[in-house]
Amino acid sequence: MPATDAAYSRYVALGDSQTEGMGDGDDTTGLRGFADRLAEHLARENPGLAYANLAVRGRLAAQIHAEQLAPALALRPDLATVVVGVNDLLRPRFDADRVAGHLEAMFSALTAQGAHVATLTFPDPARITPLARPLNSRVTALNQRIREAARRHGVTVAETSHHPVVTDPRLWSPDRLHASPLGHQRIAAALAHALNPPGADETWTHPLPPPTTPTPTGWRAATGELRWAADFLGPWLTRRLRGRSSGDGRTAKRPQLVPAGVPSRPVPRPHDEEG
Repeated sequence: MPATDAAYSRYVALGDSQTEGMGDGDDTTGLRGFADRLAEHLARENPGLAYANLAVRGRLAAQIHAEQLAPALALRPDLATVVVGVNDLLRPRFDADRVAGHLEAMFSALTAQGAHVATLTFPDPARITPLARPLNSRVTALNQRIREAARRHGVTVAETSHHPVVTDPRLWSPDRLHASPLGHQRIAAALAHALNPPGADETWTHPLPPPTTPTPTGWRAATGELRWAADFLGPWLTRRLRGRSSGDGRTAKRPQLVPAGVPSRPVPRPHDEEG
């Protein structure tokens, strides 16, 4: 749909770890993330903007729908971001239509109440880590359903999937699943560009300067892949086999509307959480 430059007073973010802000800060000092950064950008032109972030890491689309939609509606946002689906993509029984059904239900409920809703598409994971190549068709299917659902409900889509810069390794944290601080900055800028407030532009699509160190190739690249698998993929698979999630025992970092300039408080880490 056409971008808008409307003013906002209440912004609510729904989603999983990316919206929570993992990769941008930590659980001791507090997570920032693209939603915090977007709220700060919008608050420059909307000084009274209040912002809530209901996202919790590890949540699937069905859980976000069941746990976050009703609290979001109760806050009566005039702007909401809904970014879901990555955790579903990683599950063996991924069903793009089922994920899209939950996404569309959230789009429908929020827009029916008068909120302007924004979302985004996801990049090709094989360009971030070669081991993720089997997920490419899933991402393509999910992105297409995101676009279709957004079209039906007048939802703004930030098309991050189209631009080569989004797979630059410097935009991703070492786990290659969560954005780095620079990546979260670019995501926020992409959403701002789609929403079209004053000061937003397309510079988020521009490539980064050439890296100061060469990209590893050959055995160095293979060693890096093995190290990533041991440090991140292995623990993730272990949690899945045990039926556990990184979000077990966690709650939203910002469940109530608070002035956008007020930092989010760190969420206590459950004592029994792994990795």
